[in-house]
Amino acid sequence: MNKTGYFSHSDCRKHDMGDGHPECPQRLDAIDDRLLISGVGDALDRREAPPAPIADLELAHGRMHVASLRGLTDSLREDIAAGGPQHAQIDPDTCINVHTWDAALRSAGAALAATDAVMAGELENAFCAVRPPGHHACRDKAMGFCFFNNVAIAARYALERHGLKRVAIVDFDVHHGNGTEDIVAGDQRILMVSFFQHPFYPEGGSHSRASNLVNVPVPAYTKGAAIRELVSTHWMPRLEAYRPEMIFVSAGFDAHREDDLGQMGLVESDYAWITQQIKDVARRHSQGRIVSCLEGGYNLDALARSVEAHVRVLAEL
Repeated sequence: MNKTGYFSHSDCRKHDMGDGHPECPQRLDAIDDRLLISGVGDALDRREAPPAPIADLELAHGRMHVASLRGLTDSLREDIAAGGPQHAQIDPDTCINVHTWDAALRSAGAALAATDAVMAGELENAFCAVRPPGHHACRDKAMGFCFFNNVAIAARYALERHGLKRVAIVDFDVHHGNGTEDIVAGDQRILMVSFFQHPFYPEGGSHSRASNLVNVPVPAYTKGAAIRELVSTHWMPRLEAYRPEMIFVSAGFDAHREDDLGQMGLVESDYAWITQQIKDVARRHSQGRIVSCLEGGYNLDALARSVEAHVRVLAEL
């Protein structure tokens, strides 16, 4: 019997980058509400995300990056006590509040706990409903709403702590997972496959030269039929030849046609189809082992419907 885990934590809702910011706590509420109303939530094994140990964060990040984020949080707390602002800015789009550190630890910790449970055979696969997201977080830099790279940390964890030899990362966010590329490029134990709108935020991705990367830039307004063709012709042959022992998914839903942060044209059935392709590869080569982590998706209704479609396939509902 297929068993799908659902990892989250209330701390992930406390991270807040200010009124009107698209990466908002309500994203998780919308997902939870949809899974409740649809009945999909009843089929999931719900688990609380623990905080990630610092040593595991450092599998993908430099020690100074981890320490600086912690230090920035401590400084912000002191500033607030002295009557200062509630946020500290990292880049024009990204800032922290006093809860960001804990939320980021839980987000990475969800991916690690899901990896442990899937490797132990307690779950076949898992979805981590977490924020902040991770795929823009580079080895030594936070950016693009992201602080720690949840998927890259979990992929390295599966290799280093569980002794796997080959894992794959699949990224279908509308934005290029530049942070993931920064961390895994050249590491032949990890195959990364992705598509993303180009040119678009962030710069790069269209000229990735490392042989373990299959990045497919696509123009704005690309619709589902074209994406399915690209997945079939570019992703699938590489995944089949690579035979990953586990698959990690950067599950961004901002390529949806209703999402204003991107200009692509996917719909729920496209996300279900992509998820089925990933699941088929996992069944053939990975004992079904998949850990999926939420990345983008900012139109709340489209996000909730798309996550439902994704999780339905994972759970075979």
